[in-house]
Parts: sequence; structure tokens; C-alpha cells
Amino acid sequence: MIKNLAQRITEANQLLAPYAVPHEGTLGRVLPEPPDATRFPFQRDRDRIIHSRAFRRLKGKTQVFISGVGDHYRTRLTHTLEVSQISRDMARTLGLNEDLAECIALAHDLGHPPFGHAGEDALDTWMKTHGSGFEHNQQSLRIVTTLDHRSSQYVGLNLNKEVLEGLMKHRTPFDKGAEGPPSLEAQIVNLADEIAYTGHDVDDGLRAQLFSLEDLSSVPLIQEVSQEATENDTSLRGALIHKLVSDIYTVGAVDPVEFSESLREKLDALRGFLWKNMYLHPEVLKKANRGKEIVIGLCDHFLASSSEKVDELIQKHGCERFEAVKDYVCGMTDDFAATTFEALPPQQGDASVH
Repeated sequence: MIKNLAQRITEANQLLAPYAVPHEGTLGRVLPEPPDATRFPFQRDRDRIIHSRAFRRLKGKTQVFISGVGDHYRTRLTHTLEVSQISRDMARTLGLNEDLAECIALAHDLGHPPFGHAGEDALDTWMKTHGSGFEHNQQSLRIVTTLDHRSSQYVGLNLNKEVLEGLMKHRTPFDKGAEGPPSLEAQIVNLADEIAYTGHDVDDGLRAQLFSLEDLSSVPLIQEVSQEATENDTSLRGALIHKLVSDIYTVGAVDPVEFSESLREKLDALRGFLWKNMYLHPEVLKKANRGKEIVIGLCDHFLASSSEKVDELIQKHGCERFEAVKDYVCGMTDDFAATTFEALPPQQGDASVH
């Protein structure tokens, strides 16, 4: 016979470290709901995130490469799944709340626009011309609290507040700063995010021949993990992830959770290599600039012209038109954004520029 939910939660909490967020949470939801019959609160949140429209659209959004150039490069969806997997493993090992870490990981990139960080930069530039700005963490929060919904009883997904706080305080080296200390679970996701994209960017960069193993051999951290990969007969990506995760375990779940000083120096050197040889590679920049052009062009068009989707967002959420335009364009996949842009009148979308 299955034990009742309260008993299962009590037993599960006994496996958590004292500094972990308990399985029932402590902050509750924005609007109280009766408990689920079988799922823990954060498991219920996980399912709402996975079944959201914004989560499904991640499959068509760029991580680094414009989607469509190869079947095996990471998309925003596959990146999210890798972050979730690493977050769960780290949380479990450190005695933290695995379900909460998974929720934050699954939702952390919902607010990313098409064309990766190029699209984010373009939206931020465009929004600043209207006295505002754009930041994908804040957009992720807007999606789960306002734009995506599953019930007529409340706006948004009505997630537990610990998940919302985790999204607000989720930061990586790509992002702007945040006030206040995040939960240890949110900190784990921050690190898992960096671990995941470092590992798969090395993998994708090699696959795209933007650099070679010989080029990477000058990086101290790669020198170390290459030897481990050979000894253990594993991939370079796998050895790199193992190295980074193991360093966190050595430091332990202290606040803040972070890499050791020596590992951070080596990781920063690898990140510097990737910036120079991958993110600033002429082919990547060419596609990124095209993505920026598309995003700006779409925003300008929908601000000046009638749009059923934009008008619907304004009516439903009572926001300014420029905010609704941002929400609409941000939600587009790469292919839909490009196709929509190409269909614009010539003065808004000159398809001759590639």
C-alpha cells in the first residue's frame, strides 16, 4: 500500500541536509492550492514547467549556433536538459532538494529569445529605446507568473515561491548581478549551467571545426581532463564535466557554493579561449548579427503595424504595446522569427541582407 503524501514527505526530508529547502517548501504558492494526491509540491511545479508552451519552444531556439545548421548541435532545450541532469546529480550528492533544483534548471532559460545571446542583446537594445530593458531571467519569471498558464483560476503557472526566487537569483557569467543570496539549490543550478555550457560548447566547437584539439591543448584545464579522458576511455566533454562537478564536491555545500580558487582560474582561462575562438568566430558572429537584425526588424514592425497576437497580449495583460511586442518576439523560435521577418514588406525586412 502506498504511504500517504505527508508521510512520504517526512521520510524524504530526513534524507536532506539541514541547510536544504524541505520538500514541502516554506514559502508556499502565490495562490494557495490543495496538495496533490501523490506528487511533492516541487514535483508538481516541474510537471507544469515541462508541459508549458514556453518549454516546448526551447527546441527551436539557438544555444550558440543558429538552429538548422546541424542535427547534433545543442539547442536551448537540450542545454536545459543537460543543466537539469547536472543540477539533480549535484543536489542529490550534496543533500540538497533535488526537486527544487530541477525546477529552477528546467525553467531558467524559458525567457531566452530566438538567436541565443545575440537575440537577448538585440531585445535589450530595442527595449532601452523605450525606457526599459530586457533580461532573460526576468522574462523567464514573467513567463511562469504571467504569460504561460494552465488554469482559469490563476495567472501564470502558480509555482512555489522558492522556484520563483530561484529564477530571480539565477545568474551566470553572461548575466547581470542580483541582490540578495540565492538558495543553495539555485546556486547549484548556476554552477550546473556553467558546467553544462562549458562542456557542450567545447564539444560543439570541435564538431564545427572552429578550433581543434591541438588548439585546445594550450589550455591547462583541457590538458588535465584530456589525460583523464584517455585513462578512463571517456569523452573530453564527459571528463571536463566530471572535473568541474568533482571540484564542487570537494568544496562542499557551503554558502556560497562555488568552485575552488585554483579551478576557477583554470575555468576562466578555458572560457577566455572559447570567447576568442568560438563566440567571436567570424561565422558565429555573422549569424549572430543576422539574428540581431531579425529581432530588431520584427520589433520595429510589430510596434508600428497591427498584429492580432500583439493586440491579444495587450488586451489580456494590460501592458504597453512595446512590452507586448517584446513578449511576442521573445517567444518566437529561430525558424519562425526568420520566416516572419522574410515575409515583412521590403522596407521593414530587406531579405537581401544575409
